[in-house]
Amino acid sequence: MEMDFERCYRAVDSRDQRFDGWFYTGVTSTGIYCRPSCPAITPKRQNVRFFPSAAAAQGAGLRACRRCRPDAAPGSPLWDVRADVVGRAMRLIADGVVDRDGVPGLASRLGYTERHLHRMLSAEMGAGPLALARAQRAQTARILIETTDLAMAEIAFAAGFGSVRQFNDTLREVYASAPSDLRTARGRQQAPAGAGTIALRLAYRPPLHARALLDFLAVRALPGVEEVRDGTYHRGLRLPHGTGQVALTPADGHVGATLRLADLRDLAPAVARCRRLLDLDADPAAIDATLADDPALAPTITAEPGIRVPRAVDGFEQAVRAIIGQQVSVTSARTTLIRLLSAHTRVDHEVDEADGDRTPGQPHDQRGGLRGFLSAEELLSLPDSGFGMPVGRREALRGLARAVVDGSVDLAAGVDRGEAVRRLIALPGIGPWTANYLAMRAFGDPDVLLSSDLAVRRGAAALGLPDTPTTLDRYAERWRPWRSYATIRLWRAA
Repeated sequence: MEMDFERCYRAVDSRDQRFDGWFYTGVTSTGIYCRPSCPAITPKRQNVRFFPSAAAAQGAGLRACRRCRPDAAPGSPLWDVRADVVGRAMRLIADGVVDRDGVPGLASRLGYTERHLHRMLSAEMGAGPLALARAQRAQTARILIETTDLAMAEIAFAAGFGSVRQFNDTLREVYASAPSDLRTARGRQQAPAGAGTIALRLAYRPPLHARALLDFLAVRALPGVEEVRDGTYHRGLRLPHGTGQVALTPADGHVGATLRLADLRDLAPAVARCRRLLDLDADPAAIDATLADDPALAPTITAEPGIRVPRAVDGFEQAVRAIIGQQVSVTSARTTLIRLLSAHTRVDHEVDEADGDRTPGQPHDQRGGLRGFLSAEELLSLPDSGFGMPVGRREALRGLARAVVDGSVDLAAGVDRGEAVRRLIALPGIGPWTANYLAMRAFGDPDVLLSSDLAVRRGAAALGLPDTPTTLDRYAERWRPWRSYATIRLWRAA
C-alpha cells in the first residue's frame, strides 16, 4: 500500500477519523503507534512514520496507544474493493483461518506457496501472515481480558496463542503491559453475566444509516434464526468451533455487540462476520461522494447518508436465500424459507427423540434461543416433502449443497469472486442474477449492479433513470466502483 507522507500527516494533524484503519501513525520519540484520529498532540514530522497495518507497526518495535486503541479501529475498506490475493488473504486472516489452519492452510486456500504469500503480504502490509494473525490474537486477548473474568490461561488459548508464555510475551510487547495490568485497568467494570458472554464495541466510519440496515434485515428475518427488536438485531451464528448468538445495537460512533459463544476461540471470526454483515469497514464518505456526482442520486444521498450494503455471516445461508428468492417477492421467499426451516426442525426433533442423551425437541446446535441457519449437510438430509417448492428449485438447492460439501464451490468471504461466480453459474438452476447477488452480499463485492432485478428497475424509473437492463448498465458506469451501494439505493427508491 503506497502512502503519501504529506496526505497522511494532514489526516493526523486534523484528527480525521475517516482514515482510521487505512494506516497507522508510528511516533518514534515515544515508541507508540496510533490511529490517525488520536486526540493526543500531533507529533513532529521528524518523529513520524506511517504503517499500512498494526502488525507492521508492532514489527517496528512500537506499542499500541492506550488512549486511542488503534488495534480496535475499523478495518481498511480496501479489502472490499480489492479482489486480489492480498485482499482475499486479509479477509481470511480476519476470519481466523491462520489460527485454525496455520499459514499452510491459508496459502492452500489462496493457491500460492507460503513463501510467495509472505512476500506479497510483506510488500503490501509491511508484515507477513503470521505477524498479521498475531496482531489479531493480541486484540482478541485484550477484548477477553477486559470483558470477561476468565483465567489468563483460558484467555491465552481462546485467543489462539500456542502457550501462556507466548501470550504473556506478545501482550507485553504490543501493549507494554502485563495481561494482569490490562485487567486491573478495567477498574470496577463488571464482565457480562453468563459463561461465554462478551460485550464489545464495533467501530465504524460515520455516517451510518442504521435504520436502513435494520429495515432491510427485519423484513427478511427468519423466526428462530434472527429477529429485529427494539432497535437491536439478534441472530444465531454457526461458527468454526461451535455455535453462538449475537445482539447488535447501532449507536453513535459504534455498534454495541453482545456475543454468547459456545467456544471462545470463535470470538475473532464472530466479530469479523458481524462487521461484514453490517458493512462496518466501508468508507461512506468516499462512496457517497462518488454517487452524489449523479444528480439523480444526489437527493437520496443528502436525505440518507451512509447507506451500507447488508452482507452475510454465512455464505451457504445467503446462497439458499438467493436461490429461493429468484423471481419471487421478498415476502414469498421468506415464507418458503420458514417452511424449509420448519421441515429441518421436524427432522431434528425426530432425531432428538431417538437420542437418549438429549431432551426431546432440543436442537443439536443450540439449547434455546436463536440458532444458526441449516448447513449444507442438513439441507441434503431433508426429504422431498420438506422443501415446499418446485422440483427445479429443490434440485438447484441440493446441487448447491452437494457442491459445497465436496468443495467444488467455496462460499467463504475470502473466495476469488470471479471464480466463485463462474462456478455458481455452472450449477443447474443458478443464473447470473443469483450469482451476482451472492457476489454483492456474500462475497462483499462493492461494484455489483443487479440491472435485471425488477425492484432495481422500478427504483431507477422512480428516480428518472434508464430502466431497461442494457441502458441501465451503460448509465451505471459512472457509479463505479460502488455500484452495489447504488443497487441498495435503487431498492429503497422502489
